Amino acid sequence: MGEVTLYQAFIYLLAAVVCVPIAKRLGMGSVLGYLLAGMLIGPFVLGKYIGMSSGDEVHDIMHAAEFGVVMMLFLIGLELDPKDLWKMRKKILGVGGVQLFGTVLLVIPISLHYVSPSKGTAIAIGAAVAMSSTAIIMQTLSERGLTKTPSGKSSFSVLLFQDIMVIPILAVLPLLATKSVIVPTANLEGALLDGAPGWMKTLAIVSAIGLIFFVGNYIVNPFFKYIARLQVSEMFTSSALMLVIGVSVLMNYVGLSPALGAFMAGVALANSEFRHQLESDIEPFKALLLGLFFLAVGSTINFKLIYHEPLKILALTFGVILIKGIVLLITGFIFRLKINQNILFAILLSQIGEFAFVILSISLQLQLIPKEWTDLLFATTALTMTITPLLLVVNEKWIVPMMGMVKIKAGGFQDDPDYSFEDLDSKRIIIAGYGDFGNTVGRLIKFSGFSATVLDKDSERIELLRKLGYNVYYGDATNLNTLRAAKADKADLLIAALDPPEANQRLIELASQNFPNLKIFIRTRNRYDAYHYLNKGYTHIYRENFNTAVQLGVDVLEELGFRHKEAVQQGEIFTIADNKSVRKLSKYSQNLEEYISASKEEMEKIKISLRRGMTLENLDEEEEQQQPTLEKNI
Repeated sequence: MGEVTLYQAFIYLLAAVVCVPIAKRLGMGSVLGYLLAGMLIGPFVLGKYIGMSSGDEVHDIMHAAEFGVVMMLFLIGLELDPKDLWKMRKKILGVGGVQLFGTVLLVIPISLHYVSPSKGTAIAIGAAVAMSSTAIIMQTLSERGLTKTPSGKSSFSVLLFQDIMVIPILAVLPLLATKSVIVPTANLEGALLDGAPGWMKTLAIVSAIGLIFFVGNYIVNPFFKYIARLQVSEMFTSSALMLVIGVSVLMNYVGLSPALGAFMAGVALANSEFRHQLESDIEPFKALLLGLFFLAVGSTINFKLIYHEPLKILALTFGVILIKGIVLLITGFIFRLKINQNILFAILLSQIGEFAFVILSISLQLQLIPKEWTDLLFATTALTMTITPLLLVVNEKWIVPMMGMVKIKAGGFQDDPDYSFEDLDSKRIIIAGYGDFGNTVGRLIKFSGFSATVLDKDSERIELLRKLGYNVYYGDATNLNTLRAAKADKADLLIAALDPPEANQRLIELASQNFPNLKIFIRTRNRYDAYHYLNKGYTHIYRENFNTAVQLGVDVLEELGFRHKEAVQQGEIFTIADNKSVRKLSKYSQNLEEYISASKEEMEKIKISLRRGMTLENLDEEEEQQQPTLEKNI
């Protein structure tokens, strides 16, 4: 069995290595390359000649590869602060609600007429067809630079709403079954809720969701702090994988999609200081398994069924794309997407997604959908997922030029020269290392009104800084995946302030090689370090002490748009204020609780003084005269 498994792994990876570069070269994207590779080596094409003749083998690989989708949803959840989700609620509920319920309402009468008169069957099929592929769409948005476009943002809102709605859909399915059926609640044999009534499963699902958020907020963070203190990188990777696998197992036991459970776990940890390190550790596994997932989807396309039922399969495939496309075009029109963005939005979401496999499988177990129709819908789902990348190529090469639109650098298209994307002009800053030097620079930037992504590997320092209100993340900045997780490819400035100097040198070389557009400001320990970087062509070099840290901060402010005189004034005000603050805080330095409280008060004062261009002494005088007003401002 071991030899067969290794052989299968080799064949799948070989197919990917051959097909994906060809697809990328032809401008079709990696997703279509994986899908085509899967078709070629599947049991219905070349599989019988290379030892892949069993459909069971494909389904086994599919189960393993689905873990790539689980990891992707976890990483998406990590990117979403619950506060940001709350701000997006109108768009998520609006765009997502119109798409999902509009599709279900159109599919229900068709299902009642052609499949079964049962309303439960019609609702189950409608819910499955309404799902779109998070894996394909997010990969496509990332590859083509469409994330920040109106169509990209709208697509993300729809996907998020669908992912959230999977919870009530899976909870309602047992209640729609007209027969009393003993349903396995998971892919695992001997699941805890096998044979349980529907209401008990629903209660278990709600309890599992609550448990995820409780564990994420009150247990996982302290555990990662302990792991971080060990300074053993592979232990952090192991712990990250253990977390995602643990959530998946829990979701399996209660009959909920592991991918959705992982998404919720990610949201629960979105504010964690370990967010970027988690991303960097999981990203390589996610990328590999997600590729295998697309391979497995391609290999599940049943060409025998298509051969015997060609008209029915074609009618289902293009009927689904047409129905979803109409609903999506109407949705885009309601929410005022321009025509080019609306077409792209409709194409992106026109397929049936991976969650449909889960809904259809459970519906079959519940005897909601006949097996004949389940097989047809499985084939239709895989085909629509395969056709979507082709439709995107058609849109880009023929529809867009025909409509007189031109491609722009950020990805996507524009139909007028004044079109611009949100956030493209904003400066993004990364500070690597938040010791005394990095902290001084960071405070000056922060108090002047700018935000930065801060990375540091000292877990105790991070814990203290977070208590003081700083947004600092645990992460090894000398790891390329960590820099990518911190969005270094989109950042404008990197402040390299790591200790020891050797680590800082590794960071600078790594950032220069992989992110050539990133402007780097370098902290050096002495003149010999400075010589090294100057001889390599770097210009922003600062030998470490408080004053040079302030000078670095002043230069960064100029880079961010301050006039020279204003930036220098900010540095002078900050220096005076910080020196006075040090004297005040010294008497609290032996009591952590009092120190944190006093520090927050001093930081607020410095911030106000920098925003209003006055020294701390002036601020103290004003505070004495207008105490109630100041308290209100703070």
